[in-house]
Amino acid sequence: MAEENENKTIETSPRKGGLSTPVWAAIAVAALVVGVLVGHFVFRSSSSVSLDGATTCTEDKLDDTIATYTYGGETYKVTSREVITTSSSLDSAKNDDDTYNVPTADDVVSYARNQIVLKAAADEGYSVTDDDVSTYANDTLGTDDYATIGSNYNLDEDTTKTILTDAALMKKLRDAKVTTTIPDAPTAPTAPSDGSTDTASADYAQYIIALAGDEWDATNNTWASTDGTYYTALSSYSISNDSATYEAAEAAYYVAYSDYQTASSEASTEWTDYVNTLLSNATIQIGSLAV
Repeated sequence: MAEENENKTIETSPRKGGLSTPVWAAIAVAALVVGVLVGHFVFRSSSSVSLDGATTCTEDKLDDTIATYTYGGETYKVTSREVITTSSSLDSAKNDDDTYNVPTADDVVSYARNQIVLKAAADEGYSVTDDDVSTYANDTLGTDDYATIGSNYNLDEDTTKTILTDAALMKKLRDAKVTTTIPDAPTAPTAPSDGSTDTASADYAQYIIALAGDEWDATNNTWASTDGTYYTALSSYSISNDSATYEAAEAAYYVAYSDYQTASSEASTEWTDYVNTLLSNATIQIGSLAV
């Protein structure tokens, strides 16, 4: 890396778009559990990990050091094999000429960043059992058949389980550090089949009351108060315990979804701030600037 990059702090974030990022991170992000990790690394130049501009390597070079990162007073080596196998099997990553693409700088940074967060979890005494991983897999992917999951990502069964173990551990850490409670994402009301949005029904009334919670007084069949967000949005509609229109239900849905988005954003900010605190104490040296 050029000398002018020495001691330069830059913001980094993993690329979005599914399988272009390490698979375990993509799984976690898709499940809206772990979230995108962003933060600041201090980049330093290093002759010890120079690749002399090489963008591919042969199999015997997969375990050579292509980067190092320092965290908690210790320095860790990063190899092409480690980074490649977080996104695919070696067989699927092999080029026609039997070489492998050297991981990009973005992928190396993403790998190191995630490893630091996992080390932080372990340092604080967090761990996961096989049952925890199974539950995580079922909750996020609908199955704990690791072989089947892996086949969808060009991964073998053992690697898939390792990836999901890391994701489950990161979720446990995130749950401990994020104090914002995120409500369940609301489901939009079903539109009337005849297209008549102003037709009232008991189903729409119950939909609204379920979302409004303690803002609605079912005993007195009216709003419990006039200063809540649901009352503000729905005060112009005629609503009772057994009658409300689709239009009113849709308005209630927008309130619920706005609350969900706000809480999700606050939780994401909490997690990002925590990760940034970890990464502010880390440095990384990369021997490749391939993009």
